[in-house]
Amino acid sequence: MPMTASEIERTILAAIPDAQITVEDLAGDGDHYACTVVSEIFRGRTRVAQHKLVYEAFGTRMGTELHAMALKTLTP
Repeated sequence: MPMTASEIERTILAAIPDAQITVEDLAGDGDHYACTVVSEIFRGRTRVAQHKLVYEAFGTRMGTELHAMALKTLTP
């Protein structure tokens, strides 16, 4: 079963509590999302390290419940 936008937001917030998150369902199918995450935790980290922090929040759900997510990470 695909994840909802609110589930994605809750999952990220559980791992990155100060995150400001915008989630967009790209295809309207609950399987393809674009997500922007803004957090102080990203400061001083490479883009790859930033994305890894977000993807790690999903564990094994990434690629199963969450099929695809275009990710943009920013610092405040």
